Amino acid sequence: MNWLDEVKWDAQGLVPVIAQELGSGDVLMFAWMNREALQKTAELGQAVYFSRSRGKLWFKGETSGHVQTVHDIRLDCDNDVVLLKVTQLGHEPGIACHTGRHSCFFQRYQDGRWQAVEPVLKDPESIYR
Repeated sequence: MNWLDEVKWDAQGLVPVIAQELGSGDVLMFAWMNREALQKTAELGQAVYFSRSRGKLWFKGETSGHVQTVHDIRLDCDNDVVLLKVTQLGHEPGIACHTGRHSCFFQRYQDGRWQAVEPVLKDPESIYR
């Protein structure tokens, strides 16, 4: 059996993906992959996602330069979530979020509202080409 056939793809042919920083263990982002994206990620050793809004492959860092080198690809116990262990490149410390932050999970529920608890490391206007 092809290893891609063991993944439980949803009705749109997608699987949710979590990118976790190898060194720190920080959860950097959540995205989606289709078969082609997962295959290319495995082949290239760099994160390739599927952009639902654009309907096409999204090579992480293609416009920002914030590439993710993939060290480990894991599948959860139900075969329906992928975990990538990555090194986030392109800025020190690595920026994974389009808001210019290290992680997309920068908002914390506190005192009855969501509060940003991680700084913007680089202005998003200066990131995207």
